[in-house]
Amino acid sequence: MSREYSKDEEAGHPVDNFNQFDADTSSDAASIIIGKQRDQEKGHEIQYRTCSWQKTAALIFSEYICLAILSFPWSYSVLGLVPGVILTLAVAASVQYTSLILWRFCLKHPELQNVCDIGQMLFGGSKWAYNATAVMFILNNVFIQALHCLVGAKLLNTLSNGAECTIVFSAIAAILCFFVTLPRTLSQLSILGSFSAVTMGIAVLLAIIFSGVQSHPAGYIAGEAPLVTAWPVKGTTFVTAMGAFLNITYTFVGQITLPSFIAEMKEPKDFPKALWAVTICEIILFTLCGAIMYHFVGNQYITAPAFGSLQPTFKKIAFSFAIPTIVYLGSLYSSVSARFIFFRIFANSHHRYSNTFTAWSTWTGIIAITWIFAFIIAEVIPFFSDMLSLMSSLFDGWFGFIFWGMAYLTLYPGERKWKGFWRSSETVLNYSLIVIGLFILIAGTYVSIQQIIDDYRANLVGVAFSCANNGL
Repeated sequence: MSREYSKDEEAGHPVDNFNQFDADTSSDAASIIIGKQRDQEKGHEIQYRTCSWQKTAALIFSEYICLAILSFPWSYSVLGLVPGVILTLAVAASVQYTSLILWRFCLKHPELQNVCDIGQMLFGGSKWAYNATAVMFILNNVFIQALHCLVGAKLLNTLSNGAECTIVFSAIAAILCFFVTLPRTLSQLSILGSFSAVTMGIAVLLAIIFSGVQSHPAGYIAGEAPLVTAWPVKGTTFVTAMGAFLNITYTFVGQITLPSFIAEMKEPKDFPKALWAVTICEIILFTLCGAIMYHFVGNQYITAPAFGSLQPTFKKIAFSFAIPTIVYLGSLYSSVSARFIFFRIFANSHHRYSNTFTAWSTWTGIIAITWIFAFIIAEVIPFFSDMLSLMSSLFDGWFGFIFWGMAYLTLYPGERKWKGFWRSSETVLNYSLIVIGLFILIAGTYVSIQQIIDDYRANLVGVAFSCANNGL
């Protein structure tokens, strides 16, 4: 079935009337649109559809191969080794599947540029849905940027033994990230992403090796050998176990950026190659890191991130290799946010594709604002890690599961979703994904709020804009 496309659609610009999209648009029609998008960019100073699948893999690698990997040993210590590994494999499989659904949806509708466009389409073209998704999208990214301000300060405090006020270290991290965010295309950032993923991989490998060769974990009590259990220890509460499960889930869930990555691929049909490469590496690295470090460190001495379970010299060596990831990954989320805002401002302007003063000053200004807000958020919320868990619970249920279950149901409307045994089974699976997303939304929010309450009762909440050393 063919139809006419507006100039905005051919250019890849979002359009307001999402109801006009034909669910039966063929992949050939999608390829035509993508070809027109590439052709329209030819001759421009800035071209966006330039990412190969290898470069896209580098972007995804850099998003997932991050410091959160070092929290898996803690999750395994709470859940027990067997449930921890099983849940890691289950979450990885669900995220892989939903990412492929996301890709199928983006391939069907190549005019979509980001998750906000998808949100609008899934809810019948509602502007309210677009704006609500945009708010969640920007908040999610800015909070991750804020996390990288804090983690940057944590790293600098650890390496320098708290030689400077934490606020200063946090500001240094934000400034470094600001400069790394400046390239305007994801293709340019992918080179830095490859370096970031490699150095973070080295950091994880060193942490695993050091946990095995050190004489004993940090904080070791004489005569109290590390305790390793296959199942949760007696007395493990729902809040603690759910927190460990959500920690695994939040590390894997990153689909919020994938539509933006696909929108800059030369050949979006090649996206599964990048996705499979990343998922296989994720499963191997996450599981080995969690299991091996937990084996050597045990329940009593594990920290999150697990660098804190290493003796001081080993800790500093391994942690130092995480510097590129801390700087780059925060920059990647800032870039995705800035790109969303920039494209909305210059949706039909030559500045979008040009090296004009207006374009660069606007781009730089947007980036600066995102990092200023990230720095302020990092410093003004004294229970930031708990607040980050709360934000993740509120957003990741939607962006990790619910959206993509709905996307599948949109791809196969009416009776088509029940056509044959396998299609019906997949339909049931996607309804289940929506239920899982709602569970994470409700249970995760409850657990996060309870953790905030518990921390206040235990006087573990600090003060805003504190100079206190937050090093490991």
